[in-house]
Amino acid sequence: MKFVHIADMHFDTSFAQINDNELGNSRRLEQRKAFKKVIEYIKENNVDYLFIAGDFYEHKYIRESTIEFINKLFKEIENTKVFITPGNHDPLIKNSFYSKYNWNKNVYIFDSKISCISDSEVNIYGYGFDDFYYKNPAINEFVLEDKSKTNILITHGSLDGGYDDERVYNPMFSSKVRQLGFDYIALGHIHKSNYTESENVVYPGSTISMGFDELGSHGMVVGEIIDKKLKTKFIPLDEGEFKIYDLDISELESIETIADTINDLMLDSNKFYEITLTGNRNFEIDIYNLKKMIVQHNVIKIKDKTKLAYNLEEMAQNNTLKGLFVKKILERLNDGEYDRETVEKALEIGLEILEK
Repeated sequence: MKFVHIADMHFDTSFAQINDNELGNSRRLEQRKAFKKVIEYIKENNVDYLFIAGDFYEHKYIRESTIEFINKLFKEIENTKVFITPGNHDPLIKNSFYSKYNWNKNVYIFDSKISCISDSEVNIYGYGFDDFYYKNPAINEFVLEDKSKTNILITHGSLDGGYDDERVYNPMFSSKVRQLGFDYIALGHIHKSNYTESENVVYPGSTISMGFDELGSHGMVVGEIIDKKLKTKFIPLDEGEFKIYDLDISELESIETIADTINDLMLDSNKFYEITLTGNRNFEIDIYNLKKMIVQHNVIKIKDKTKLAYNLEEMAQNNTLKGLFVKKILERLNDGEYDRETVEKALEIGLEILEK
């Protein structure tokens, strides 16, 4: 049996985290492009099964036109069985498209109770979300019936999640699920892939990156199981990788020279960049105005993680206007009455004025 495993496509998501409407529109087109690649691969390689492990679309934003686009592509792979487990962003609730839309006949959508679809020598199990949270996973009480067959599990949830906020998203423990005897476990929910060639409990990661917290390649896992021997590989699909570039500005003397330096960087035109400013500075950095000076179209964000280069304690000892100003600022920092970041910003603005 041949299969393709994807998860966390998030069709029609707002891409609010990248804070760029034009780029958000572009990324939604990239979602469609990536999914077309999935379908083309299935057609070219005669793939038996497509596993979609949740968060396929965004319940809050999904449009019927997008569902129709998806279902039309499903019709192009009539001989491939499509299994979907709803996730926390696309739960199987009363008004969801999983409930009310007339999906193509090769599409099967699991509900919240673990169930099995038998197909020749393969048993495919699955369960998904029927609400935006799923606290008591069905897998905890599950026993595999026939280990002689090839057994697949598809679900969406948090594996070995250590934080309380992850324990409401179908929490599972790898020690438990590995003991069940499945030949492959197709997971969704974690946007970073945990794929390794020898692994059979797999998060493929989000099909395309949602932003700068999802670095690296994104795509699909394809696999084949013959006589219970598993072979898999990861295939990248997203052409627009997000990258973070650290720029030390310690030797730069003004916001203009920072802008010139960024504009001279040799950046990959197919990548999206967050520039993180590091090092020491002795001038104010206004990110808003700096961003307006940047001509590199794929510099999406700029973050300031620099530190003030002044020796404040030494400056406060000087009996000058600048020294008295720094002394008052240090008093504000030490009494804890004001936010440190706000006080430091006032300090750098004041010092820059006094330098003139």
